[in-house]
Amino acid sequence: LDVTDPEPMEKENPLLTLDNVIVVPHIASASHATRNRMAVMAAKNLIAGLQGQEPPNLLNPEVMGRLRG
Repeated sequence: LDVTDPEPMEKENPLLTLDNVIVVPHIASASHATRNRMAVMAAKNLIAGLQGQEPPNLLNPEVMGRLRG
């Protein structure tokens, strides 16, 4: 578990008592592989947006009609 709300997690949170949960600082994704993948995804989203296309990783497609170039 990399992200919690609130962060940091309270010491009394029941998730901390579970054997099948690992809680890590919010930097767990900071590897070369994940950072490279995030850069590629960001570039693809940017290129698509500049070309007037829907970005491939768009999570809220209802905003597409409101985007301005």
